[in-house]
Amino acid sequence: MDGIYFPGIGISFSNVSDGFTIFGFTIKFYGLIIALGFVLALIIATREGRHTGMGDDDYLDYWLWMIIPTILGARIYYILFNLKEYVGEGISFGESLRRMIDIRNGGLGIYGGIIAGVIVSYFYTKKKKIYLPQFADNITYGILIGQILGRWGNFFNREVFGEYTSSFIRMGIPVDYFKNHGVMSYYQNSGIITDTMLQNTEVINGQECITVMPSFLLEGLWNLAILVFIFLYRKRKKFDGELSMIYIMGYGIGRFIIEGNRTDSLMVGPLKVSQVVAVLCIVTGLAVLIRNYIRLHKGYEVKLHPWKKKLPYYETASGTTSETASGTTSETTSDDSPEASAVETEAETTAENAVASAVEGSGGKIDKTNDN
Repeated sequence: MDGIYFPGIGISFSNVSDGFTIFGFTIKFYGLIIALGFVLALIIATREGRHTGMGDDDYLDYWLWMIIPTILGARIYYILFNLKEYVGEGISFGESLRRMIDIRNGGLGIYGGIIAGVIVSYFYTKKKKIYLPQFADNITYGILIGQILGRWGNFFNREVFGEYTSSFIRMGIPVDYFKNHGVMSYYQNSGIITDTMLQNTEVINGQECITVMPSFLLEGLWNLAILVFIFLYRKRKKFDGELSMIYIMGYGIGRFIIEGNRTDSLMVGPLKVSQVVAVLCIVTGLAVLIRNYIRLHKGYEVKLHPWKKKLPYYETASGTTSETASGTTSETTSDDSPEASAVETEAETTAENAVASAVEGSGGKIDKTNDN
């Protein structure tokens, strides 16, 4: 009854609990995994921040700032688009409030968490005088780690799955699991478990199972692919904010495709909310990337705190790209303090004057444009 099976690839988990009990209090694996994700996100972001001249305290302080708002944002997002579960006829105020604050069984919308995180990031970097695009690149690793782990919380809860499938990657869940946990009627009425699933059950290990697309697994693997790409590309990034925009665009593409097969999507009329937001992510990420690539191609300066610190190219008055007097691009010097990341610092002015003096020809003119 508590098994989860992947018969197409020969993997079976015969007894998968969704939590455990200590002193009469039930602790859900979903919550533990979310907590682990936050901790690992902090560790990874801090480690990457060191390579761009940022201090550990910058990320620890941010972690303390954002942990509660992001959980609240994710929960509020889910509730707003699934309000009938929490407010309605026959649900008392006390019961409604209890359901809203109980996240041990799931009910977090990742987009709500990301929106809350963006808002917190804006005010945090403003207060700390940290350059937001640089900061965003470094926390992108942590966000992806948290998302990848969080999807395995869905595994323990038997949620975030798609339509019936007979493909090799199908996931089998015993019908009796839903009945014994008292959610069968709700899942059927809400369309999470469809008639097609029940008409095409498969007997696995002697149990009648629905076989569905494991959407949580597909999304986790997609996020892993994005994370690996960003890790491999990070030393070659061309401007601050590039990695975070690649993530936003890439995640939007994967989420749009995978969401199309899910049966538990949050809806607004005939539209799946996550697909609408995914399109916005794709458009936003792609637009920012294209804009900055074009400006780089034209020779304009953009802010950059890379692993391999190279001085940005400049356009001379004649329209040609100038280099340092030695004929090669020199490396920028980077202050380890957060203040060095702020736009138009005294250090940047000094660096620009040094470059100007090195440009060949007395008529050389630096075209300076800060672009994120």
